[in-house]
Amino acid sequence: MSVTLIIVVLTVIVSIMAINDNDLKYKLTFSPYSVKHHNRWWLVFTHGLIHADYAHLSMNMFTLYFLGQGLEGKMIDLFGIKGQFYYVLLYLGGLVFATIPSFYKHSDNPGYLSLGASGAVSSVVFGFILLLPLTPLMMMFIPIPIPGYIFGIGFLVFESYANRKARTNIAHDAHLAGAVFGALFLIVIDPSILVDFFHKVSSAFR
Repeated sequence: MSVTLIIVVLTVIVSIMAINDNDLKYKLTFSPYSVKHHNRWWLVFTHGLIHADYAHLSMNMFTLYFLGQGLEGKMIDLFGIKGQFYYVLLYLGGLVFATIPSFYKHSDNPGYLSLGASGAVSSVVFGFILLLPLTPLMMMFIPIPIPGYIFGIGFLVFESYANRKARTNIAHDAHLAGAVFGALFLIVIDPSILVDFFHKVSSAFR
């Protein structure tokens, strides 16, 4: 059975419950302060099961469903039965790694809260791009398919710029951290993936 589908279904169910129950949402939301001062370490995982609203949920789960299934299938092709295990590690690792920037910046700020699977989804997106760099993807609000590696560059540029401006409630640093983790994770478990990535990208210019 598809691990991606299981994650999507579980996240949708818990998110809908939390959207309609603020107490549940608060209990599952990532709070760097609570992790540091009250040892609520599980929040680095549970915040990925809830979302601010239906738009937030839909965007993340739509991306995860389509790119996640592609990445999961490719990882099974590459690693056999270990592929799904590695995929779960990539997703959960991205979820946790994405909290590191905000933890260091806000661990003494009881008012800072963060929720959503965006960091983990960013890991999946960049894992997908690393393995399938020429597959066309579309940026939000720009319905023009572009090769994945170009999409990735645009994503990093935009998120870096937005993170420096920091004028919204969006955790752009989590997106960046998740993206970096997704790519590095695959490179660590199989360094030849990076060589193959550059080979595929260079072939587009021949």
